[in-house]
Amino acid sequence: MKNITLALDDETYRRARIIAAQRDSSVSALVKSYLLSLAGTAEAPRDLVREQEQLLDRIWQTHPGFTAADNLTREALYDQRR
Repeated sequence: MKNITLALDDETYRRARIIAAQRDSSVSALVKSYLLSLAGTAEAPRDLVREQEQLLDRIWQTHPGFTAADNLTREALYDQRR
């Protein structure tokens, strides 16, 4: 188990102690409960690099052999649309 140190102004700490006492708890227990609730409901951060690689892999599987060199020129693209 890890310990953390928290810096609070006197008034905030006083209010937290009052709330903790009203709940028959401690400030430490309130903070722990709050952090546990955050950790339990928070979504894991997205790995955007991994998502991009997966997307590129799916595109490559759908269109194998595609390269940027295969892009049509503006004129060729316009001619295809006619």
